[in-house]
Amino acid sequence: MKLRQMTNEDLAGVVEIQRQILRREPGEAWRRMLANHVGGAERSAFVAEDDGLVLGFILVEVKAGGFGAELTGWIEVIGVRPDHMGGGVGSALVGQALEHFAAAGVADVCTAVRWDSGDLLAFFKNLGFDRSPFINLQKNSG
Repeated sequence: MKLRQMTNEDLAGVVEIQRQILRREPGEAWRRMLANHVGGAERSAFVAEDDGLVLGFILVEVKAGGFGAELTGWIEVIGVRPDHMGGGVGSALVGQALEHFAAAGVADVCTAVRWDSGDLLAFFKNLGFDRSPFINLQKNSG
């Protein structure tokens, strides 16, 4: 397995992974957000591949001045082909993201997980993530 920066050539494979995870086609807004992470400065994306097959991906962002910290790293989206889950792909991608954040001078790394996503919560807790001092708030703007 090889970890590397995501390129435009990887987009179709990443969209396919997201489709498999969601069990539906990702929307245009998600596809635009994905494309905005390729080759960006603050936003970045990495893939894990094996023999040209994209096994997983991670989208990350370095945010400045958020929540009282000068720089904060955010894991925005992570996805692994369902037939490769549990094989270390996700852990390797998070490790790549943490190296990326460290190189950018980021000390604190955050992510958001739904409380009813037990497998994903367990995954991040196993990697050393825990509750943050922040509460995620939401307002429906519609």
